[in-house]
Amino acid sequence: MKFTRMMALTLSASCTIGLCSAVAVAQEGRPGVTAPQLGLPYAEQKYRGNVGTTYLNSDPAAFPKQVAAPENAPNVLVVLLDDVGFGQFSVSGGGTPAPHMEELAQTGVFFNRFHTTAVCTSTRAALLTGRNHHVAGSGNITEVATGFDGYTGIIPKDTATFAEVLRQNGYITSWIGKNHNTPTYETSAMGPFDHWPNNLGFDYFYGFMAGDTNQMRPNLYENQTPLPQRTAEDYYLSVDLADHSIEWLQQAEAIQPDKPWMMYLAPAATHAPHQAPTELIEEFKGKFDDGWDKYREKTLARQIEMGVVPKDTKLTKRHDSLPAWDTLSADEQKLSARMMEVFAAYGKHVDQEVGRVLDYVKTLPDSDNTLVVYIIGDNGASSEGGIPGTLNENAFFNGVQMQTEDMMPFIDEIGTVKHFNHFPAAWAHAVCTPFQWVKQVASHLGGTRNAMLVSWPAKYDNGGEVRSQFTHVIDVAATILDAAGIEEPRSVNGTAQKPIEGRSFLSVLEDKDAEEIRTSQYFEMFVNRGIYKDGWWAGALSFEPWNPNRGEFDPLSVQWELYNLEEDFSQSNNLAESNPKKLDEMIKLWWATAAKAQVLPLDWRGAERFSAELMGKPNLAAGRDKFVYPIPVVGLPEASAPDLKSKSFAITAEVKIDDNANGMIFTQGGNTGGWGFYLLNGKLVATHNFLDVARYTVSSDDVIAAGDHTLKMEFTYDGKQGEVGKGGSLSLSVDGEQVGSGKVEKTSPMKYSLSENQDIGTDTGTPVTYDYREPFDFQGTLGEVVVSLK
Repeated sequence: MKFTRMMALTLSASCTIGLCSAVAVAQEGRPGVTAPQLGLPYAEQKYRGNVGTTYLNSDPAAFPKQVAAPENAPNVLVVLLDDVGFGQFSVSGGGTPAPHMEELAQTGVFFNRFHTTAVCTSTRAALLTGRNHHVAGSGNITEVATGFDGYTGIIPKDTATFAEVLRQNGYITSWIGKNHNTPTYETSAMGPFDHWPNNLGFDYFYGFMAGDTNQMRPNLYENQTPLPQRTAEDYYLSVDLADHSIEWLQQAEAIQPDKPWMMYLAPAATHAPHQAPTELIEEFKGKFDDGWDKYREKTLARQIEMGVVPKDTKLTKRHDSLPAWDTLSADEQKLSARMMEVFAAYGKHVDQEVGRVLDYVKTLPDSDNTLVVYIIGDNGASSEGGIPGTLNENAFFNGVQMQTEDMMPFIDEIGTVKHFNHFPAAWAHAVCTPFQWVKQVASHLGGTRNAMLVSWPAKYDNGGEVRSQFTHVIDVAATILDAAGIEEPRSVNGTAQKPIEGRSFLSVLEDKDAEEIRTSQYFEMFVNRGIYKDGWWAGALSFEPWNPNRGEFDPLSVQWELYNLEEDFSQSNNLAESNPKKLDEMIKLWWATAAKAQVLPLDWRGAERFSAELMGKPNLAAGRDKFVYPIPVVGLPEASAPDLKSKSFAITAEVKIDDNANGMIFTQGGNTGGWGFYLLNGKLVATHNFLDVARYTVSSDDVIAAGDHTLKMEFTYDGKQGEVGKGGSLSLSVDGEQVGSGKVEKTSPMKYSLSENQDIGTDTGTPVTYDYREPFDFQGTLGEVVVSLK
């Protein structure tokens, strides 16, 4: 435990024009004491002594004292996993072994009624700010943002993160892993950086700037600097993030051991792509051959035996649109079982790597005074692989579904770098046992209820207990500030703050019979709506999450359901018909809350919301039809690059090459979809990857001779303006003479990827086709490259 701190500051606050500022005055002999601070940052300290003509007749100089955290303020480790069902890991009865989670549950407490928002960006914004996700501008993922206040994808200045408050109160802070809280059009190397982690309260960032990334070839940043591509065959992102977490903690302990630290560790697992080391995948061979129906039965039995759900919990039904395992063909069963084996290996792998970080924390001198908040999922498991699963999650976001016959030839490649694979929707449903539904479905617990583990040995010695008080992700920020002894500020960096809506659950940690801290909470995602009040839950499902294609819809005609969660843990008994009065009361409460919380207007559009052009989103490339790149430019996010989708375009490059030259000229996207224009063994090649479903390649008939050349790739789109995803004609020319042509049957309509980039002169992501290996640097001199939109 940290019983001493540097000399602290007593702060006297003064308020002007309704906002508060503070004057810091050094107090000898009072380490770690901080008075309530209503405005951040602290007022800059000035020299208050007498100044003479020289230093000899002046009062002694005094440097400004650093702000110190309150005495005995704990270190804080927040871990947030991705796309995890309540019944996924062994710590909550699931089929994926998680010994490190189990160990933490034995030393800490297990929350079985903790809730998220049903998708990742929204949960993360609520976690960081302590405000509801719409209030924090994050009503959905950043890629489908709209211009309404609740859906901009921008965390507003008036909802400062708890990290910013900790940082300005004497903590050192870090964010390792996934950042899905920066607008997509601000993620290039040119920023702007206002909404990057370093400007959201974090001294250090190491991770990726997207909703997902290839686990073996991620696009990573350190602070605001893009990093070179990882090319080692045995590279895995979970290992890398754990390594950087431990390294940062080692530096903190070596350089500033007297300051408390806060780390936010957000692995990509178990979000698609589901990828894991081969030896781990083989451990699960045959383990899921009896299918998802048996999995659900076995998981609930274990959950009841372990005491993580009440003894009378009922197993909810499998929905009619999800097939029974026994109705699948032999190939469908084989493919589905393989996908679940990979998924389980992926989960076990992240447990191992986060476990390394937890093990290191235990070696620190003040490990007992470390508050660990381990949130096992930012939402329920994802069904975005569709009914049969997919080799490419991005196909789902483009409204395209792969079929079993498309995938069977590649079954042995599932889990490798080659595919962005995602398991079938019925497996997502199964690992959310005992609940109905999955990720995106905010109307039901399968989308919003995640397990949480909390440990603080210095304060609470009640390991192995279960907590069943209703809690929500917005409560974490309030709890951390309460634990640190830091008041919620009214103003941060000159902006008056909206109040933190979360409530501290420290009382719940201390006493398993403590009163509920949260008696009401609303939910909304893709117009799937839910409301909780005093043990009752009303919910209205609008869309099945495994279908991205949505037509006309009337949110006022959707049927609501009603559940008494005090008697029905899993939402198995719909009481809407037997208690219409209570249902009507709950529906009215939802609408009143929604109006206040910036939930309105409701927006049920699906795949089209990914299109920057259709939605009129900000774009660094917007309004331009010609892009000139005089030098190679790499790592340009798709949202900041020329939009090549559903239109004609040409790419022209000035080059000087030797015989049999190789290398990338221009690429946008990767193995999930996109374009490549390159030289391969001296021939000029252009390829369109249609969502890993098909690849259309045109090559020159002859090798391009050594020397100076103008190389051109031209695509002529067949569709009319406003028509998306149509095919077209592709031609290649050298010095104005056509050298190859061919047909592209289909093009990716909405997104090439959530994490791949545009590169010129190299390929820093995954390749659009596997006839070359990245980084595939251009051999020769690459001059001006011009992209022209038509």
